[in-house]
Amino acid sequence: MKIGERLSRLVKVFSSALITGALGLELGNVILQGSLFPAWSLVFYLGRVALIGHALESLIAAVYAPSKGRSPLSIGVYTFFVGTIGLMELFQGPVSQDAQ
Repeated sequence: MKIGERLSRLVKVFSSALITGALGLELGNVILQGSLFPAWSLVFYLGRVALIGHALESLIAAVYAPSKGRSPLSIGVYTFFVGTIGLMELFQGPVSQDAQ
């Protein structure tokens, strides 16, 4: 396994975990009407920016997926959680083990 593949996998795992955490925090904040950790306003702001960015990336992936022969829903959800790497894989294909 090459360095690019390892880094790509690591980014996918961390990105998925952080986006899931941001979704959970935002959901908790909405349910509790903004009383969840009021001192963490910067964390919530950064989480919202990340969620909006990933949502835009997933929308782009869903729009272009049919032209690449992929399912718009599955590639959109995948790209939402992994971020830019999902878009790179859609347009360039995944990093293969035998590519030099």
